Amino acid sequence: MWDQIIPFLTASILLTFSPGPDIIYVLVRSMVYGYKQGIMTALGLVSGILIHTSLVAFGVSAVIKQSENIFLFIKVLGALYLLYLAYQVYKSNPEIAFSSDDITDKSMFSLYKQGFIMNVLNPKVGIFFLAFFPGFLWDPDGNTILQFYILGAVFMLQAFFIFSSVAVLADKISVYIKSHPKAGIFLKWMQVVIFILIAVLILV
Repeated sequence: MWDQIIPFLTASILLTFSPGPDIIYVLVRSMVYGYKQGIMTALGLVSGILIHTSLVAFGVSAVIKQSENIFLFIKVLGALYLLYLAYQVYKSNPEIAFSSDDITDKSMFSLYKQGFIMNVLNPKVGIFFLAFFPGFLWDPDGNTILQFYILGAVFMLQAFFIFSSVAVLADKISVYIKSHPKAGIFLKWMQVVIFILIAVLILV
């Protein structure tokens, strides 16, 4: 078991550290809202991994991979959601990003929900898991569903640790950025551009 878990963990860490939509999303959110909200966003993102793990474990991802129409539909749905988030940020007041008022529980849940939906609606995560996970099963003749969930849990834990670290680091950087009067406008448009770029990445 461990002779497969350790290489899997190593590969997972390298993949999580590589520049991608999720880690960029956590970075930008943390710079705007602070590390606590960034960690909540990270929690939403890694929670979505549970859905993809379940799809792989029960074979639904294989169906998605075989059907181009289903795959395209989910990609378009995910891209539209990200474009909606970009529009919401576009309409917002850039000065709100640096408000000293406490963030409400509803806002925290909203950040969690956005991270969760963003991850779940990215079909490439499920397809990637379908290609990545089976190679690390330590007993193909045993309970493969349980093994998939163990691998999924390992991936979730390391991803949450890395994303949370990025959130804290981004929050430290934002202290410097917030001292500049036009930083709010910069971060507002940075979020808009990032959401649009991630939507394009999902489609292409």
